Amino acid sequence: MDIAKLLLQFGGLSGIVILAGVFLTKYADTLGERTGLGRSLAGLVLLAAATSLPELAVGASAARLAASDPANIGAADLAVGGLMGSCLFNLGILAVLDIIFRSHGRMLSRTAAAHALSSTASVVLMGTALLFLLLGSTDTAWADWSLGQLGLRYFDVGLGTLAIGATYLISLRLVYFDQQHVADVLLKESVVEKEADAPAQSLWRAVVGYVLATAVIFMAAPYMAATADELATVTGLGQTFVGTTLVAIATSLPEVVTTWTALRIGAFDMAVGNIFGSNSFNMVILLIVDAFFDQGSLLSTVPGSQVHAVTAAAAIIVTAVATMGLLYRAEKRLWFVEPDALVIILMVLGAMALIYLLG
Repeated sequence: MDIAKLLLQFGGLSGIVILAGVFLTKYADTLGERTGLGRSLAGLVLLAAATSLPELAVGASAARLAASDPANIGAADLAVGGLMGSCLFNLGILAVLDIIFRSHGRMLSRTAAAHALSSTASVVLMGTALLFLLLGSTDTAWADWSLGQLGLRYFDVGLGTLAIGATYLISLRLVYFDQQHVADVLLKESVVEKEADAPAQSLWRAVVGYVLATAVIFMAAPYMAATADELATVTGLGQTFVGTTLVAIATSLPEVVTTWTALRIGAFDMAVGNIFGSNSFNMVILLIVDAFFDQGSLLSTVPGSQVHAVTAAAAIIVTAVATMGLLYRAEKRLWFVEPDALVIILMVLGAMALIYLLG
């Protein structure tokens, strides 16, 4: 199949995912309202989990490909690279939409602490992945460490990804209780604002709609993985680069459309929570991918570990800058551009250029 047909197929599948994402956001908003989760937690958990399904399907498919053929271990680069690259693109999405919606209100509301906590949690998760990527690199001075801890696997997954999974659960608990505390404080101070566009759907309809939209995204994602892998072969760009760029762009499309839709309905908390929650969930997906990968610990085995480590480090730095911009209370607009958003966009573009040169 030629490149034009592959790109057309890739674009068609992306369109399906985008359409499902529009409905997904509206149903997640209803679930957050009707269940008492609120828009912040709805974005952090419901939207983040559903919009990260493409990354899950892409990663699991690539890991199974590498497991079925030891000579094709490079497919693991597609899995890890897609997840790390998606984190970068998600942050770029937040910055671009921050600029576009500058006149519609602030993305950060009174629940600033919850967003700072979730963004910090994503930094901890990405930092853990970065640590084990560096420890597993064959070019490091400690690569010949004879104790063999780096390759230890428990319950068919590596030590690093197990640490990521445990940290994610702890982080969710912290964010949940922090969000509940903020809600209690606002209630006591009688400053809870009434939603202008309260969801009208029933809870049952929202649940069914959410499940169906999630299923559409999950079913389309494996075909996106196969197309991306074929594009990697046809274009000759290499699986590491394609996994960090082309696959990351495509699998981040659900975050684009759901964040955009959330902002259009005024759900700024859900939009921000979706981005940071997706980045955290992307790291948890490494645990699931590791379960499909039977050639050792995933983070300690992937051939492109150094390139992925650079991607993780870049995502950590950009997340820190984004958190600073969210928490900075003074007026920050410069002409028609939010300077912190512009810095984030430039940093993401610079990071992707560096990854291309290294890959």
